[in-house]
Amino acid sequence: MLTVTGLVTVYSASFVIGLAQFSDSNHYIIRQAMWAVLGGALLIAAMRLDYHLLRRLAVPFMGLTLALLLFTLIAGTETGGAQRWITFGGLSLQPAEFTKLSVIIYLAAWLNSRGDSLRSFEQGLLPFIVILSAIGLLLMLQPDLGTTGIIIAITITMFWAAGATFLQMGALLLSGGIAVVGLALIEGYRLERLTTFISAESDPLGSGFQTLQSLVALGNGGATGLGLGASRGKFFYVPESHTDGIFAILGEELGLVATAAVVLLFVTLTLKGFQIARRAPDQFGFLLATGITTWIATQAFVNIGGITRVIPLTGVPLPFLSYGGSALAATLLAVGVLASISRYTEEREAARERSRGAEPPSGRRRP
Repeated sequence: MLTVTGLVTVYSASFVIGLAQFSDSNHYIIRQAMWAVLGGALLIAAMRLDYHLLRRLAVPFMGLTLALLLFTLIAGTETGGAQRWITFGGLSLQPAEFTKLSVIIYLAAWLNSRGDSLRSFEQGLLPFIVILSAIGLLLMLQPDLGTTGIIIAITITMFWAAGATFLQMGALLLSGGIAVVGLALIEGYRLERLTTFISAESDPLGSGFQTLQSLVALGNGGATGLGLGASRGKFFYVPESHTDGIFAILGEELGLVATAAVVLLFVTLTLKGFQIARRAPDQFGFLLATGITTWIATQAFVNIGGITRVIPLTGVPLPFLSYGGSALAATLLAVGVLASISRYTEEREAARERSRGAEPPSGRRRP
């Protein structure tokens, strides 16, 4: 439902900019639909795969991820002052989007192998900080503070779920907070985002333009919206209306009803994801499901929070809805892994019930 909503909203939000930049109003929706089909295929493939296989592939996946991040820094395409894409032919790939899933798989396998030694400094906290710092450094060189922050949130949550001590968590949160604040202060544009969040009205045509125009678009939509396709903000008022600002366009066209429904879908997906994690038959599946669910929930909160001015804008796309093929394919692939954990759990529980001679969950008698 989120993906279909995203396809409809991307077309509505992008046809103006597509016409202006490429003389083709269908430019963005065609590419998004292609990536949606690819992502759907990846979802089905991952769902049918035994997720335990990912434990053996964790190190190769991480090695490939690091290689792609390095290649992006060396030969990637620079757009808007950021070097985050690998371009081949008419398509572009953003390795940072797949890095999130790769990190989750690697950390789930690594944390699962630590056992009780995870609580020690030498074998638990120190290696964890080294792994996280190496990945964060490669991402910040692009630069990509938004993705780095989301990966920090994912990894700290997984570390806590694996059994870290309160002292370790306190040290992580303190060091992570200092690192994020330091990175924000180093670059002027990051500090500007923070000041804009506090006082966007002081510069309504400059740094505060995107924040204020997003709120204007949401306000224009009211309860039921102006109608599908009737947004005014997409006519170059809401910057990046088809990517980071798509939630504002959705609210303007379909109103509070639609935005509340999208938030409810994300909340439902989050609750079901953590339920899958809780019921997972092993520690690896538990950590894997926890990481994937935290990723989607955190990224949705960061995007919607920025648009609604609950938190500063960070330039993070809204999962399933924002334009971006790499992001959509990576997220659908992650949901496929989550579905694999759920399927394996149900099959195992059904087998256990059959071994005890119990009736199947459907209530029908077995022949």
